[in-house]
Amino acid sequence: MVAPGSALRLVLPLILLADRSAGVGFRFASYIDNYMVLQKEPAGAVIWGFGIPGAIVTVTLYQGQEINMKKVTHVKAPSNTWMVILDPMKPGGPFEMMAQQTFGTRNITLKVHDILFGDVWLCSGQSNMQMTVLQIFNATRELSSAAAYQSVRILSVSLIQAEEELEDLDAVDLPWSKPTSENLGQGNFTYMSAVCWLFGRYLYDTLQYPIGLISSSWGGTPIEAWSSGRSLKACGILNQGPIPQDSVTGPSEHSVLWNAMIHPLQNMTLKGVIWYQGESNMNYNRDLYNCTFPALIEDWRQTFHHGSQGQTERFFPFGFVQLSSYLSNDNSDDGFPQIRWHQTADFGSVPNLKMPNTFMAVAMDLCDRNSPFGSIHPRDKETVAYRLLLGARAVAYGEKNLIFQGPLPENIELLAHKGLLNLTYYQQVQVQRQDDKIFEISCCSDHQCKWLPVPMSTFSTQTLTLDINSCYGTVDALRYAWTLWPCEYKQCPLYHPSSTLPAPPFIAFILDQVPGH
Repeated sequence: MVAPGSALRLVLPLILLADRSAGVGFRFASYIDNYMVLQKEPAGAVIWGFGIPGAIVTVTLYQGQEINMKKVTHVKAPSNTWMVILDPMKPGGPFEMMAQQTFGTRNITLKVHDILFGDVWLCSGQSNMQMTVLQIFNATRELSSAAAYQSVRILSVSLIQAEEELEDLDAVDLPWSKPTSENLGQGNFTYMSAVCWLFGRYLYDTLQYPIGLISSSWGGTPIEAWSSGRSLKACGILNQGPIPQDSVTGPSEHSVLWNAMIHPLQNMTLKGVIWYQGESNMNYNRDLYNCTFPALIEDWRQTFHHGSQGQTERFFPFGFVQLSSYLSNDNSDDGFPQIRWHQTADFGSVPNLKMPNTFMAVAMDLCDRNSPFGSIHPRDKETVAYRLLLGARAVAYGEKNLIFQGPLPENIELLAHKGLLNLTYYQQVQVQRQDDKIFEISCCSDHQCKWLPVPMSTFSTQTLTLDINSCYGTVDALRYAWTLWPCEYKQCPLYHPSSTLPAPPFIAFILDQVPGH
């Protein structure tokens, strides 16, 4: 028989534990907070959190004294989580939200205020995405105008890595906030992302309804850190390889940032993602980037669609920035061009068969020789964001007849007897300046090939002729802007005449006629 005193000692901890879980245990997910933006119609926003298993949770959305909707669910075991999907809402606000947990006779209430409905975009990548507004051109003007955009809300995820997939974020650097000069200009490479902010601000100017921006990026990181084990396995990457430390300065272990900084967001209803990464793969699994990047996009899409109970579109829009230029002491000039090409799954442009519903901002002409953060970190993020905006307007928002990418040849014709190579473009092309080195041909003789620069000969609105008389063998391939530093700032040779969008780099084998095949 147990003595009364010892019985009390056994029971008391259980009572304290139950009481603690009834209080602290009931909470929203880490990113559900005041000032947040939730995804508008036609999707329903997902609201979730933690509680006592078996408890009833009632979520109420209201505006002023008017109740808009009420959702009831249970806390599930063993995850201790609860989730509701709100009815699709028109853009606007502000709204208030209350979540109440009922467990026996005890009620606990949580409240969130100043909620807006609009489009929610996730921004991720490495240091060029992580750069803050404080670090870019026109920073003073941009910071002073931030207060005018109170319907663009920002959230920045803390830099955390994890060996296993986390259910919720471990921490946030900046909870949902209205933009201010302080939180947009926190410092160098700290919250909030300049590209993310500018993209969202431009979107707001275009759409005139609320925009939610989530920044989750970490400088010096390879794509493998942002990829799930599933997507790496799909590309044949099973084990950690030796990583050159010159290009990888952040976490590099496989999946550690996916686990801690992306997977915990999977229940969120998103409109889309923008991505700026690739520099750290210049010397690490570079030749696999044409698999790892499309695989990451596919895996993120699948994960967010499933995590949001189908509310995030299965093939949600995914935009990215093609790598810019930088001055390197490395003798190899091929790393950046290869990554740029692999960013398009070797097609040269997007969307394409391997990368549906994607859009790209070409940035090779936005070089910054004098950047105080190193030339690999160009400061013109306004143009980057504007080019992303054009892609989003066309791909994500279905705007018709909008030019959102520069000209790429659709046909290449070899006139060997005339010593000419004819390029026909699928859209208008403007020769801003003639350049004798930016086009190169692979000239082959005696079973050896070497790249030779070839000058432009003649051009019209949609055609360009190259002089290939310098080759005394067989012309095997053609490439454009295949170098670390193709041109000076906004001075590449070829642009679309009306949109100031540069022709993207490409490589094409002459027999196949069309880039990417």
